Order: sequence, then C-alpha cells, then structure tokens
Amino acid sequence: MIGAPIAALDTPRLLVDLDVLERNVGRMMASVARHGVSWRPHTKGIKVPAVAHKLIRAGAIGVTCAKLGEAEVMAAAGIGSILIANQIVGAEKIERLVHLQHHAEVIACVDSAGNIAEIAAAALRAGVEQPVLIEVDTGMNRCGVSPGAETVAMARLVAATPGLRLRGVMGWEGHLAGMPAGEQKRAATAAAVGLLTASADACRAAGFPIDIVSCGGTGTHPITAGLPGVTEIQAGGAIFHDLTYASWGLDHEFALTVLATVISRPTPTRVVVDIGKKTMSSDQTAPRPRDLADASALRLSAEHGQFELAAAADTPTVGDRLHLIVGYGDTTVHLHETLVGTRNGRVEIVWPLLGRGRLS
Repeated sequence: MIGAPIAALDTPRLLVDLDVLERNVGRMMASVARHGVSWRPHTKGIKVPAVAHKLIRAGAIGVTCAKLGEAEVMAAAGIGSILIANQIVGAEKIERLVHLQHHAEVIACVDSAGNIAEIAAAALRAGVEQPVLIEVDTGMNRCGVSPGAETVAMARLVAATPGLRLRGVMGWEGHLAGMPAGEQKRAATAAAVGLLTASADACRAAGFPIDIVSCGGTGTHPITAGLPGVTEIQAGGAIFHDLTYASWGLDHEFALTVLATVISRPTPTRVVVDIGKKTMSSDQTAPRPRDLADASALRLSAEHGQFELAAAADTPTVGDRLHLIVGYGDTTVHLHETLVGTRNGRVEIVWPLLGRGRLS
C-alpha cells in the first residue's frame, strides 16, 4: 500500500491523517507545557508503539496503559516508563508485572491490602522493587480508596511493605467527562481533582513521598492540566479525536477515519456502505460521513452501515469511497489489524496494531 492513493485502497480501512495527527499532538504538548505538567498519554485507543514513540519524541514522559498486556507490548517496543491505570490481580498477572520491571519502569495501581501483599511478595522473589500509585476514588465510584484518611492509611501500608515503592496517587474524574463545557464542568472537575491533590498533600504531611499525581482524560484535560497539585495528565485519545470527544467540548481536528465503499443506493436518499459494528463502534456516538454535511449519522448492523441524505441526490454512487468520522476511537481502533498513516492523499506508512487483543 505504501505510496498508493487513498482512493485505491480496499475497504474497510482504518486511516489516520498524519498531518492532522501531528497538529493534534502539538496542541496537546502546548497545553501541558503552558500549565507546567507532564503528559503520559493513554494508549488504550492507540495500540501502536510507533505512535507512542512519536508522542515521546514530542515531549511525553511515557505512556499509560489499561491492561498489563498492552504494557508488555509497549515495553517490548522500547517504551521506558509505563503506568498501568488499573489493578493487577491474580498470581499469573502479578508475576508478569514484576518481571517486566527488568525491561521498563511499569507502575501499577493499588487499592487493597491483599493485592499489595501479593505484589510485594512476587517483587521480592523477582529481585525488583515494584513502583505503585494508590488509586483514589474522586467520584467516579469505580476503583480506588476514599480520599483523605483512607488514602493516607494505604500509603502507610505501601511504605511499610518491602518490595514496593510508593510513587504517588492516581484518580480519574471520568464521571465528569461528558458534561457540557462551561463553568459548571470546570467547577465540578476542580472539586473532584481537589480530592486527589488534597489526598496527596495529606500523604506528604504524614511523611510519605508523593512524586506523581496523575489524572486527566481527554474529556477533562483542558481543565485538569491547569489545576494546582497535578503533576501529569493521561489524555491520549485527543491525538486522534472523534465525535464523542467533540461532543464533550474538545476542539481538535479529526485525524482518524474509516474508509468505506458505497455498496448500495436503494433509494434516492439512502446510502449503504461496507462497514458495520465489526468495523466501527457506535456505543458512545454513531459515526458520520466526513464530507457530506447533509447526511445523518450511521445506523450500524453487523456488516452494514447506512445513512440518509437530507434530500434526494444521485451522489454518492455505488463504488464511491467515503471517509467516516469515528464515533469513539477507544472502541473502534481495536477492531482493526492495521492503522494506515496517510499524508497528502497517499499512504505513507502502515502500522500493525500490536496492542489489539491484549485483554489480560
């Protein structure tokens, strides 16, 4: 495919416009630099170590992963600093985690005493010191210990446990990501992150070193990056951008599209393309055609996607190629085997999605 025009590609095909990608990366770095925080982009919706390296060359300090398997892929590709924003539970996973320390700094999150003891024992057997963050529940009501005294108690336990090294705290204000942009969202985000930073300060006051205060996803990072006490943000999906993030107020450019072929025009307004739920996700936001302003969002079945034009038209015709803006990248990218990087209408590079399928 290298050098081929986009119009010559078979479909469906996951594409990223490299010029747009690079502009989005530049905007992210400018944002974090303006606020004096670090960027540790989440790769759960990126999956490509080569793209992670591009982000590090641009100034990121490392990456964030959702799963241990993703961290193994990134470490194998030479990424030196990785945060797994998740709990690593179970003997097999814990053994993998501690032995990965021989190849990269891989920080794990903890929120329970039993898990802490199991990780520490495995780290001692492997002859490593396992770095950890305490996950703090800042209102999402998923994982994490309560802010304040419970966080300090967990820090005390980690600090007293041989085989572990306390690096800091982490939270995710994801329950606020979808709020409309504005003062109400800003205030709610500041309050949630304030629970995290206050917990970090309480740990420091108790004598525990807290170097990392990590939070801030794509839906909240424009606010989170500027809040006092935050040391790094995790937003990663912003480099690709999608319709979900746009609905959350992010004003980046759409770098990620799926190239589709029109396979049927059964009525003057209906257009059917060769992509469905096995190609694109609509769990957050339905995808849309990029270059047809009067088109509806797509309705997806297993292998078909269809949309309606606002008025009868002869175009697009059967065989035409259309770029579809991704509804939600995190649940679309992993459906594909490759990511095709394009520039000026031609294929520049084809990346295997090495992180896809790494669910454990």
